[in-house]
Amino acid sequence: MSTRAFPVEMLRQRFPALRSAGLGVFFDNAAGAQVPNGVIEAVRHHLIEHNVQRGGRYGRSLAVDATISRARSRVAALINARRPEEIAFGMNATSFIRMVSLAVGQMLAERNEIIVTDLDHEANVATWLALERMGAKVRWWHMRQDGCLHAEDLSAVLGSRTRLVACTLASNAIGSVVDVCAAANLAHSAGAEIFVDAVHYGPHGVIDVQALDCDYLVCSGYKIFSPHMGFLWGRYEALAKLPTFREDFIPDEPPGKLEAGTFIYENVAGMAAAIDYLAEVGRAVTGRSGPASEGSIREDCRTAMAAIREYEQGLSRELLRVLRDCGAEIYGLRGEEQVRARVPTVCFNLPGLAPATVTKAAAAEGIGVRDGHMYSPRLMRRLGLAVESGAVRVSLAHYNTVEEVRQLGAVLSRLPRPVTSVTAG
Repeated sequence: MSTRAFPVEMLRQRFPALRSAGLGVFFDNAAGAQVPNGVIEAVRHHLIEHNVQRGGRYGRSLAVDATISRARSRVAALINARRPEEIAFGMNATSFIRMVSLAVGQMLAERNEIIVTDLDHEANVATWLALERMGAKVRWWHMRQDGCLHAEDLSAVLGSRTRLVACTLASNAIGSVVDVCAAANLAHSAGAEIFVDAVHYGPHGVIDVQALDCDYLVCSGYKIFSPHMGFLWGRYEALAKLPTFREDFIPDEPPGKLEAGTFIYENVAGMAAAIDYLAEVGRAVTGRSGPASEGSIREDCRTAMAAIREYEQGLSRELLRVLRDCGAEIYGLRGEEQVRARVPTVCFNLPGLAPATVTKAAAAEGIGVRDGHMYSPRLMRRLGLAVESGAVRVSLAHYNTVEEVRQLGAVLSRLPRPVTSVTAG
């Protein structure tokens, strides 16, 4: 890859929201990222030119079919799927996790154990816990004190009755990245499958389902610079075996068997445009001009995500430094030398200050951060935090800058801290 500087200022110009005075500094990307011009235009174009149902014989309906097919191929290229039919579109990642969990629940036999983690978003925990009513036994792969999942701890809970391991690729709360390759190898050696929640990792690095060797993976497009939608990937053979709800006239094969009802076509068009944007980023960081070709999409996206990962590691280092200077308690990986094992999402608290107090103060200065349990209540309990208040979360994306991180640091450093009384001895 080229050694040229990451073109953050150029890329910021692609995002209209970042030029809006009302947005300010946006550090809530884990809840959903902003979208570039091309995505907005793709949605607008679809609603004006192709706002009809698919499956008809007239021109606009055929254009919808073509839009969906193109988006399926784009997503397949982004994550290195073996074939586009392994991609299913829907409302969000949670609904797909629930769909797969219900299907797995109907297939339980002697292998009735499901392994979940206390690092994950609750969507990838509660959906599997619900299978206990269908005879599943849930076992836990616990996070260690360092805020990470370790493969050797998974080995201890795997066995001949394990049906599936469900884990995240990166924590949406404390940013830890999970070694899914090692987990998949262990799961498969035990005869089990692995289901990966890649929602939070999606905007931060390369996803390669073949390299990860997972069996199922979900993502949310709205974290990857598209409108609200979600997609599921699965090994074609695994998806074909899943018992899913479908109308009788729908063939029992992927992807149709996984797409009950009508999803939001304009948002799928936006997802395809978001991938085109990432491909353009890949070309920009290597000094190439012009749009990506059909054959170069995967490589251009891989180049983009590798460059984004490297740039965001610099943001992580600066954020960790700023928070340490403010006396913050940082949860999970804290060291600047550990940024390769995390994404630029950090949960912290300031001593003596409620998380809501901190986020309100930041908001008053035009900086958007979030407080609460981050939909990971079990993780909050493991961290010794009250679920009701949780922590402050700063979540960065590739269009954020070091200067913005320092702005947050300046705000935090000005916050008044409670005075601790000292009694003379």
